Amino acid sequence: MNRLLTICIGLIFIIIYSCGERKNTENSIAEAETSDGSITITKEQFENSRMALGRLQEKSFPISIPTNGMIDVPPENRAVVSAMMGGYIKKTPLLIGDSVKKGQMLATIENPEFVRLQQDYMEVQQQLVYLKSEYDRQKTLREENITSQKSFLKAESDFKTANAQYEGLKKQLTMLNISPVQVEQGNISSIATIFAPINGSITKMNVTKGTYVSPATAILEIIDNDHIHLELSVFEKDIMKIKKGQPIRFRIPEASEETFEAEVYLIGTSIEENRTIKVHGHLHEEGQNNFLTGMYVNAEIVTENTSSKAIVASAVVEQEGKYYVLRTTATLDTAYTFEKVEVQIGSSSDGYTEIINVIAFSDADTFLTKGAFDVLGE
Repeated sequence: MNRLLTICIGLIFIIIYSCGERKNTENSIAEAETSDGSITITKEQFENSRMALGRLQEKSFPISIPTNGMIDVPPENRAVVSAMMGGYIKKTPLLIGDSVKKGQMLATIENPEFVRLQQDYMEVQQQLVYLKSEYDRQKTLREENITSQKSFLKAESDFKTANAQYEGLKKQLTMLNISPVQVEQGNISSIATIFAPINGSITKMNVTKGTYVSPATAILEIIDNDHIHLELSVFEKDIMKIKKGQPIRFRIPEASEETFEAEVYLIGTSIEENRTIKVHGHLHEEGQNNFLTGMYVNAEIVTENTSSKAIVASAVVEQEGKYYVLRTTATLDTAYTFEKVEVQIGSSSDGYTEIINVIAFSDADTFLTKGAFDVLGE
């Protein structure tokens, strides 16, 4: 029991000592500011806090137009599947998210009208054999002036009418994916199959087994995401600055903080009701990301670039609405001395912040680029 008590007391002493050491270190940095406004940091503090120095650098800053839009696909990559004739869904084995190949069975539909259509086709097909024979006979007789012109014209009309009906019914069966060859062999079915018109994934499924669908009913939707693009809306006042080939930087705020790249490919020629113009953008390396159609995007279209003096963004600290940097005034063997200087900042890009009042500094000036917030934030 005494041993356990001793161990607990020892742990408490270690924790108190560690907190005291950390507080002393923080206070030593916080109290480094002297009466003349300069800040001194020892070499030991500098190294232990992993601080760093740096200079102003010439950096390129983009001038861009903010916009928004969505991920979309070309019209040929989107298919709404419906039935050619009404009926009841017999089978629908797929779910939303399933991948399908062009020509794959999507659903089957049943309707007694399919049986009647096949019966009509067979009847016309059988009549056509007789009518073709009669037409050929009347044609031969007419050429030999044995039959009348009226008899020949009637035979020709009957044959051509039946042939038109035959071809029409055959086309209807083909559109229903019912094989005319199988029907001619006597294989009549009340079920028609619906096949996938494109490769892609099912994004909408509007029916279940037993649902009645009409030709106007959208059974399901397929989207092929192999080629996706940005569909952006740019305000009328900015459209004259947009040119084909300009870079686009965009983010998907609901899914990731990562910034992706694209470029302007097409610019709309008509103004929408909200005074915006559609801009079509092609993505870079689109296959390496799991973009989905309909995702909302925030984007910037870069119209030009400017070159300015800039500093690492971590060197700039905000205090009460103003921005400051720590400029080195002295470097000794044991310590660094800094002065707090107010700066006016501009754009930020790739981890650098533009300095507007650059005339206040020289190229030889060095600044605390890492750890400035720890010093000024105390």
